Amino acid sequence: MIRIQEILDAFTARNQNADLELIQRAYVFAAAAHAGQTRLSGEMYLSHPLAVAYSLVKIGFDEATVAAGLLHDTVEDTKASLEEIDENFGEDVADIVDGVTKISLIPFDNKEEAQAENIRKMILAMSHDVRVLMVKLADRLHNMHTLNFQKVHKQRRIAQETMDIYAPLANRLGLHSLKRELEDLSFKYLWPDIYNQIDHWLDTHQVVEKQIIDKVVSLITDLLASNHIHGNVYGRIKHLYSVYKKMQSQSLSLDEMHDIMAFRVLVDDIKDCYAVLGLVHSQWRPVHGRFKDYISMPKSNGYRSLHTTVIGPEGERIEIQIRTEDMHRQAEHGVAAHWLYKENGRVHSKDMEQFSWLREIFERQREEADSREFMHSLKMELFKDEVYVYTPAGDVKELPEGAMPLDFAFHIHSEVGQHCAGAKVNGRLVPLHTELKNGDVVQIITDQARNPNRDWLKLVKTAKARNRIQHYLRTEERVHAIALGREMLDKEGRKVSLNVGKALKDGHLAIVANDLNYDNVNELIAAVGYANLTPRRVLNRLYAVLHPEETAAQASAPAARDVGKDDGQRKSEGVTVSGVDDILMRFAKCCNPVPGDAIIGYISRGMGISVHRADCPNVVNMEPERLISVHWSNEEQKPYEAGIFVIAKNEHGVLAEITQVLAKNEVNISGLTMDAKVDGRASLHFTVEVKNSTQLYELIEAIRALPFILEVVRDSENVE
Repeated sequence: MIRIQEILDAFTARNQNADLELIQRAYVFAAAAHAGQTRLSGEMYLSHPLAVAYSLVKIGFDEATVAAGLLHDTVEDTKASLEEIDENFGEDVADIVDGVTKISLIPFDNKEEAQAENIRKMILAMSHDVRVLMVKLADRLHNMHTLNFQKVHKQRRIAQETMDIYAPLANRLGLHSLKRELEDLSFKYLWPDIYNQIDHWLDTHQVVEKQIIDKVVSLITDLLASNHIHGNVYGRIKHLYSVYKKMQSQSLSLDEMHDIMAFRVLVDDIKDCYAVLGLVHSQWRPVHGRFKDYISMPKSNGYRSLHTTVIGPEGERIEIQIRTEDMHRQAEHGVAAHWLYKENGRVHSKDMEQFSWLREIFERQREEADSREFMHSLKMELFKDEVYVYTPAGDVKELPEGAMPLDFAFHIHSEVGQHCAGAKVNGRLVPLHTELKNGDVVQIITDQARNPNRDWLKLVKTAKARNRIQHYLRTEERVHAIALGREMLDKEGRKVSLNVGKALKDGHLAIVANDLNYDNVNELIAAVGYANLTPRRVLNRLYAVLHPEETAAQASAPAARDVGKDDGQRKSEGVTVSGVDDILMRFAKCCNPVPGDAIIGYISRGMGISVHRADCPNVVNMEPERLISVHWSNEEQKPYEAGIFVIAKNEHGVLAEITQVLAKNEVNISGLTMDAKVDGRASLHFTVEVKNSTQLYELIEAIRALPFILEVVRDSENVE
C-alpha cells in the first residue's frame, strides 16, 4: 500500500517549490471519509485513492489533480458531498471530482447504454479540463492492477472496456507508458492463455535478447561518440501486447518473431536527430517502407520522433526511435509534459487547441442517440494511426491510416462529402476506394446530383464521415418507412373495416401515437414501416379509441383476435424491447447469446427480431438503422445453448474428466464433436445448456484448470 509520505516525496522531487498543504488536507479528508471501508482484496479502501494519487504524481500533474485523485471516490462512495469538496478544497478540485464521479443514479435499459453514457459524460468533462480524464485513467490503472479479485466475467468486461476506450484515450493524450501498461493488463485477462505463452517465451529467451540489446546499445553509443554527438541510448524488449499485435498483423508464430527489440536514442537537438538517423542508416541497412518522420509531421497528440527499422548486427530487425529529451518527456507523459497550470489553474488557449478533438468527438456524438453507434464511432476515432495529406492549396489534413477520398471530402466539409462524385490524387483520377498515403495531394470532384449510398459506409474510416452518411441515409429511409408504414396500416385497416386515413384526419391516430409513447403520428407510422411495431397493435389501440364504450369481450373484433394469436407466438423467451411487447424474437445461431451477455437486436423485416451477442462479428456488417436495444428480462430460468471449444492432449480419460466437470457444475451436454489431431492433440466442440454467462465462464475456468487442457474458449461459430 502506497503511503502519503511517498506521494509527498515524489511530488517534491518533481516540484521543488511545491505547496503540499492541499494534498495533505485532501489525504486527511479522504482517510476520514473512507474509514472502515475495504476493497475486495481485503485492503483498506484508502489504498485505492492513494494509488491513484501516486500515479498522477508520477505522470507529473499539479497539486489540484493529485488532491482530486485522493478525493475522487468520496462523493460517490461516502457521505461527503460535492459542496464540502468545493468548500474545503476550492472550485478547481471540486470540478475535477465532479467530472470523475460515476453516473450511478440514472436508470439505463442495459449495461451498454450505461457504459456509453459514462463515456459520453467523461468526454464532455474532459473537453473542458483534461485533468478529469487523467484521474479517471489513474483510477482505471489501479483497478486493473487489482482485477484478479473480481469474478471472471467482470474481469473480461472491465478488461475489454479498458482495451477499447481507456488505453486508446491514453494514447491520444500521448501517455504512451500508461497506454502500454493498460494494454498489457487488459491482454492478461482477455486472452490469458496467449498472454502466458508469450510471457513464458520472452522469459526463456531473455538472456539471448539481452546480449543482443547490450551489443546494439554499445555500437550506437560508440557511433555517437566517434561523431562527437552527445546522447543516450536505451534498449528494451517490446511489451507483451505489442508482440501479440505484431504476431497477428504479420501472421507469425513466436518462433518466427525477430523484431521484438526496440531502441531509443535521446540527443540534444533536432539537428542531431537527423544526423543520428544518417549514421544509423550508414551502419545498417534500413528496411524499406519502415521510416517515419514524426518530427516534421507530429502526431495529433503532439508526439514527435524519428522511427526507422534496420537489419542489425545479428541479422535481426531492430526498431530505433530517435528524439530529443524534450520530445521524450512529451512521448512518455503526453499532456502532463506541457499542460501549464497558471492563471488560477486554467490552461493556456494554445494548449487547448491541441486537444480540440475531445470537444469535436462530443459535439459529433451528441447528435448520436443510439448508444451502440456512439461507442462504435468513438472507437473509430480512438483506434487510428495518422496519415497526412494535402489540399490543392497546400493545407495539411490529418486522417486515420487507411482513409480514402470520401473521408477527406467529409473532413473538408459535410456538403463536399455528401456530393462527392470522384477524386484526383496527385493529379490523377482514382476510385473512391483508393487508400491515401502520406504526402498525397487530394482534390475532390463534386456533383450536386450525387448523394451518399449505403456502400459508402464500407469505404469510410472516420467517424465524421460515417455519421454524416448515416444521418443522410436515416433521413431518406425515414421517408420510405413512413410511406411503407402508411401503406401497411391502410391495408390491414381495410381487412377489419377501420379507415386509417379518416382516423389520421380526425386526430384519433394521434391519440394512439400518444398511448404508445410516440412523439407524433409520423413517428408511429415510421415505427410500423421499420417493423418496430406491428400494424395489428396500432389497429387494436385505434379500435379502442373509436369504440371506448365496448367491453373487452365485445371488442374482440378480428383485429383484437388476430393480435391475441400473435401474442402467443411473440413471447420473447427472456428478452424484452423497451416499449414493445408483441414482437417475434429468436436467438441468432451464429453467436448463441446467454443471459449476462451484452446483446443487441436486429430487425429482420417480416421475421421479427434476431438477438445477437453485442460482440458478434456479424453485427458489424448489419444496417445500423435496423439495430435495436434489447435486454434480458430475467423472467425465465431456462437453459440456453452455448458452445465451448477445447484443445487438449489426446490422452486416455480426457473426455471422461471433462464430462465430470460438466456434471459437477450441473451442466447438460446437448451436443459434442471430437477430432483427434496427428500431433497428439484433440479438439472438442461441446454444446452445453447453461443459465447465464456467469455459469458459462465459470465452467470454462473449471475446464481450463484440468492438467491436460491446452486451450479452452467460448465457441460461437461451431454451435448448431
